[in-house]
Order: sequence, then structure tokens, then C-alpha cells
Amino acid sequence: MSDLNSHISTKNSAALFEEAQLYIPGGVNSPVRAFRGVGGTPLFFNHGEGAWLIDEDNNRYVDYVGAWGPLILGHCHPAVISALQTQLTRGLGYGASTAAEVEIAKTICKLVPSIEKVRLVTSGTEATMSAIRLARGYTRRDKIVKFEGCYHGHVDGLLVKAGSGALTLGEPDSLGVPKAYTDLTYVLPFNDIYAMKALFAKEGDSIACIIVEPVAGNMNLVPPVPGFLESMRELCTQHGSVLIFDEVMTGFRTALGGAQSVYGVTPDLTTLGKVIGGGLPVGAFGGRADIMNCIAPLGAVYQAGTLAGSPLAVAAGLAMLTEIQRPGFYESLTKHTAQMLTGLQERADAAGIPFSTNQVGGMFGCFFTTEEEVTTFDQVMACNVPQFKRYFHAMLENKIYLAPSAFEAGFVSAAHGENEIAATLNAAEIAFASLK
Repeated sequence: MSDLNSHISTKNSAALFEEAQLYIPGGVNSPVRAFRGVGGTPLFFNHGEGAWLIDEDNNRYVDYVGAWGPLILGHCHPAVISALQTQLTRGLGYGASTAAEVEIAKTICKLVPSIEKVRLVTSGTEATMSAIRLARGYTRRDKIVKFEGCYHGHVDGLLVKAGSGALTLGEPDSLGVPKAYTDLTYVLPFNDIYAMKALFAKEGDSIACIIVEPVAGNMNLVPPVPGFLESMRELCTQHGSVLIFDEVMTGFRTALGGAQSVYGVTPDLTTLGKVIGGGLPVGAFGGRADIMNCIAPLGAVYQAGTLAGSPLAVAAGLAMLTEIQRPGFYESLTKHTAQMLTGLQERADAAGIPFSTNQVGGMFGCFFTTEEEVTTFDQVMACNVPQFKRYFHAMLENKIYLAPSAFEAGFVSAAHGENEIAATLNAAEIAFASLK
């Protein structure tokens, strides 16, 4: 094993962070970037190459964040860059419809059969907000159901026991959210079928929708237990509620047809984001035609966006969607992810460190816990967060960039090959040994 444990200089990142705090709240434009969940000074990155990120001090890291999921092809994939360069010569945007919007909508509907019609928006938060408004308008009901640890964007009514950034900061809820909004939101334990059935037995006919990450990716990675998604499909059908799968993170990430294709459960509406723009700001929501036809201009549920269907985002997204349809793409991605996780587990076991992992496709979660399998929010919250912090910094010191939070999923891209996995496992052997 090579000795990776050499000190790295991050003085340029430190100087940039100091300056950023003068002009940007907390020095960052998204809270988890501040490293509050792990301590230390956040890195500022200059560029990416394949599976690697290069910071402002020219340090190279194997990247397992992937811009929080969308870079399934890795950084600067030639097909995506070429599509963007072509579009740049044609214009940045028109404030009007384009043929490419039709093409990407048609492609999404083909790859995700539950989506009969789809509308593009500019972010995942906008997609979930719009899907919930649509579900309420369609059912003429107000109440919604979400689950502990599932994050659906910074929508007022959904910032109740949300995951990822909110948990990292130790504030599961947010100031500035009127109680009247959260009064309409029921929050249930993720993977608790009994609690869900009990709520619907009492309140089912007043519930507009369930919104869920079919694979929770914002309290680290927690897959659904058998029967969980199937039960919510049954309950929504029985009570006339709309089932919304938030696949902003999992869509085209876990499989070509999203998590719904992995588990064989069909939602009424699906929200997408991140990956369908090839890394550019984008989102979408779609589903059954009869529900989608309630959106303006056909129906009375209003939703609009000046930058929706951005020609740049659509060009990048179409290039990405073409690449992921190549034979064997997801099989290779899943294999490399499993290989990396098996290696991590072996090294943790050898060092005597309680550790377990979860995986769905190219997404993964790592937990410092004695539990063999993590399936609940409470198990996630009981994990050894101080140990994760030490592990994070040990890996960072050895040029492996993980999400700076114990409550975020990790992502492997098609650019992660044998060399990147070997570097990761060498770094992990050092990191686990340092935790004894």
C-alpha cells in the first residue's frame, strides 16, 4: 500500500473563504458547503476532470459528490461539453419554446413510463413545490404526507424534519416558516408501514398527496424496506390521494427508469432534477396526463417560469440521456460501486471499526454504526457522527472528496474506474486505522 498520508496545502481556499464571508452569508451559497457538519475550512474548487476535482490550490481529489448527483458521466464529459458548445453559438435563451424541449420531454416520457406528460422547471425545489400544488389542485384537498429525513427542497410546507443540510446544521426545521403551512403537513417515520396505514385510516380522505424519496438520499442513503412503497401506492389508490415520487436525486441515477423501475411501484407524479440537465440548473415534474392537464394553460393550477426549458440545460440533458442509454451503462456503474463498498467494508472490519453500507445503483451510503442494516431515520441519527468527521478529514487529507456531512448520500460516476477505486481504498485503509 502506498503512503498517501501527506499534508496538503489549502491556503488559497482558506483565503477565498475568508473573503467570501464578507459578502455571502456564511461564506457559501448553500449551507452544507460551509463544512459546519465536519468542521474545518471548506474547499473552493477550480475545475473537474472525469472522476476528479481540482481545488484552488491545485490539489486533485477523487470526487464522490458529483455536484450532488447529476454528474453521472463524470466532470466535463465530451458529449455534454460538445452539446453546450454548439448551443452557445445559437444563443443562451429565447424566452420561447424550442424543438429541443419537445425532444427532451419525449425522451423522459419514453424512459419513465409513469410520466405521460412532463413540464420543465429550473430546480428540484421548484419541481416538488409545483407537484404538490398540482396534487392539491387536482384533489381539492390541502393536507400532505412526508417522511422524516426526506428533503424535498426549501419549500415552506416541507421543511419539517427534513434531511441533509437541515440535519447537518442541527436544525431539522427552519425559522421563517409559518405554522399554518406545517399544520397541513403530516410527518411519518420513513419505512414505517404501520404508521402510514394508521394515518390513512383516520385522515385518508383529507390527504391530497404523499411525497417521498423512494430511496432516501438526504439522511445518507436509506432504501425502502419491502412493502413500504407498495403500501403507499395501495393507500393512495384507495383514498384518491396522489402519490409523488421525488426522484430529483434518484431519477436516472439509480437506474434508467429511476427508483420506480427498480422497485416496480408506479407513482402518479414524479419530480426530477439535477441529472436531466447534465449538471446545469434544471428540474421537471410529470406523470399521469389527467393530472398534468390541470396545469395552466390547460387547467386552473398555475405554474410558470421564465427560464424553464433553458436551451443550455436541455442541450446538456439530451446529451447525458443519450449516453446513459448505452448497453451495460448501469451494470458497470453498479458493479464499480459495489466493488468500492465491499473494499471499504473489508478495511473497516480489519481495523475493528463498526461500519455498514447501503447501495442502490451508483448511489451509496456509509454509516458508522454497529447496525448491520440501516433502514430508519432513528438508526441514522444514532450513528457515530464524531467518528464520521474524523474519517471525512482523513479521507480528504488523502485526496478523496466525500460529502461534508454524515447525512448525505455518495455518488459514483461512469468515470470512476479501477484506479480511482484503488486510490479510494488505499486512503480508506489509512483513514480507518486512524480511528482506532
